Amino acid sequence: MDCPDEVETVERALKPLPGVRDVRVNLMGGKVLVAHDNTITPEQLIAAIGKAGLKASLDQTEGHEPADAQRSRLISVAVSGALTGIGLVAQWSNLAPAPVRIGVFACAIIAGGWFIFPKALGAARRRSLDMNVLMTVAVLGAAAIGEWSEGAAVVFLFALSELLESFSVARARRAIQSLMKLAPETALLKRGDQFEEVPVAQVSVGSIIAIQSGARVPLDGEVVTGNSAINQAPITGESMPVEKQPGDTVFAGTINGEGALEVRVTKPHTDTTLARIIHLVEEAQSQKAPSQRFVDTFARYYTPAVFAVALLVWLVPPLLAGGMWTVWTYRALVLLVIACPCALVISTPVSIVSGLTALARRGVLIKGGAVLEAVGKLTALATDKTGTITEGRPRVTQIIPFNSKSAGEILRVAAAIDTHSQHPLAQAVVAFATEEKVAFPRAENYQARNGRGAEGELDGHHYFVGNHRFAHELAVCSPALEQKLAEIEAQAQSVVVVGHKPHADCPGEVLGVLAVGDAVRPNAAQAVRALHEAGIRQVVMLSGDNQRTVDAIAEQVGIDQAHGDLLPEDKVQRVRDLMARHKHTGMIGDGVNDAPAMAVASVGIAMGAAGTDTAIETADMALMQDDLSQVAEAIRMGRRTVRVIQANIAFALGVKAIFLALALTGHTSLWLAILADTGATLVVIANALRLLTPK
Repeated sequence: MDCPDEVETVERALKPLPGVRDVRVNLMGGKVLVAHDNTITPEQLIAAIGKAGLKASLDQTEGHEPADAQRSRLISVAVSGALTGIGLVAQWSNLAPAPVRIGVFACAIIAGGWFIFPKALGAARRRSLDMNVLMTVAVLGAAAIGEWSEGAAVVFLFALSELLESFSVARARRAIQSLMKLAPETALLKRGDQFEEVPVAQVSVGSIIAIQSGARVPLDGEVVTGNSAINQAPITGESMPVEKQPGDTVFAGTINGEGALEVRVTKPHTDTTLARIIHLVEEAQSQKAPSQRFVDTFARYYTPAVFAVALLVWLVPPLLAGGMWTVWTYRALVLLVIACPCALVISTPVSIVSGLTALARRGVLIKGGAVLEAVGKLTALATDKTGTITEGRPRVTQIIPFNSKSAGEILRVAAAIDTHSQHPLAQAVVAFATEEKVAFPRAENYQARNGRGAEGELDGHHYFVGNHRFAHELAVCSPALEQKLAEIEAQAQSVVVVGHKPHADCPGEVLGVLAVGDAVRPNAAQAVRALHEAGIRQVVMLSGDNQRTVDAIAEQVGIDQAHGDLLPEDKVQRVRDLMARHKHTGMIGDGVNDAPAMAVASVGIAMGAAGTDTAIETADMALMQDDLSQVAEAIRMGRRTVRVIQANIAFALGVKAIFLALALTGHTSLWLAILADTGATLVVIANALRLLTPK
């Protein structure tokens, strides 16, 4: 498949078949996914596509025509062009009689039209007006009025256009297929004391594989032995290699440095991070962007309308005004050629797939053309604090005892409760207790308090850990505590208040406070500036942390507005408020905790999604590494893609409008009309393919 008309051809051929539930055609991938019951076989589906004038086969993973089919098309176009040239020379010089010239032109028509006419016949049977029907009628009409040279020129130029279009689309496909070739097909599997090279499909989860220096990693896994720097650019877009040691994760498709590694496989070859990226990029191509839906709708009405106008041009002037049949038949045939909307319809999908693939190469995964266009329209951005603006690796910096409790006892209580939680602050407390060699049990009757903290029982006492807000709600704050919390928060650090929870026999008391610092990312300020330069009018930080802390961080990195003390439902409301003011709003989070706010936003963006299946699946846009600057790059690419699509649509429509006017006034010819259509198609494809290269 090389033209959008063929997408409709496949759908019309398959959807009416009994037992077919759904048909999804991926033009850029050259694939058709059919959902059907057991009353129909794949062979019947292939036969139905064959009757429509196309060829199909099972498990065609390459996504493009076989080389011999492309070669035969190239030969036929060359023969058609040569015969057309010979016929024109003979016609202009009168070197051959008319029957010989007609024979040469007829052979040129047959040579160039052998893969056009069957498609036209199939479309006619389905009562569909596709471009093959229009071209066939135009050629037959030209022959009928004696314009054999025009008919041969139309066939040759149209066949040449189709061939060049197939080459151009193949380039876009190769960009996608280059992702598939990142991971090697074999791995060095450890069997006993020996390593054996086997296909990756034969390597099971838990097996040990060796990664030699300079080799690509074949499967996702965890380093068991060895140290090396790995180039993760194919997955995350990072420019610098990342040091790996035992316990670290490696991804399929990345490139090992000088060291040798042994890796325990954690995912099968069909479920690696790279495989999921490839699957989602391919799936994204089948999701139509708004501009593509507009173009498809326009083309659906445009082609029949121009066909109807061509009929009127053919019949009305001769019948009502005494016009010459040959003159108005010729003009009607020119209109049929102009009715082909190929340049218009191909402009959007090639642009979308080029933009998606270019970003995937840079470690930005976007779920479809609709999302890419939405990214290009963003004017406001909401962002979580922890793990986005900050590094997401908070560390306990200070323990302030209250009520004569020791620092070790406070840390023991906090770690006993926090060991149940995956929250970054809780993990920081547990990690610090482990480093300080403070033994702690697991608290009983653990209960998380969303957006506030948690509580649990230890040694028969009911304790709590939580933020400033939770301490207020439990009514355990004192002037001394408020002063200490204000001092900590003014330093852009988070507070963890530890104490006895109030109940019937106890009014509650604070045992101590842990100060937890989370370093701001080194490039955060630069990334926020880049977002503003990319056209984002307002960047807002949303956090469950206290207001003093988020204000300090916002001022440090140049964020326009910051909101603290927010629960998940509060973040949703803040995003809705932003959308009411700016309409097109993105939300950056971790893909799990911020899922409600991300779902409400125009575009949900997950940070550091490499190896995180949930983030890749839930977000509209996933950044493979923890780099906020990738958002600005994606926005620029989205805007660039939208501009390219708009330019392509305007150019294609402009060319059509000009040649419609020229056709009605008799100032153009069949071969010039098809040459303009061919040129327009190649121009919009070339313009779209520019997106594959960085600006």
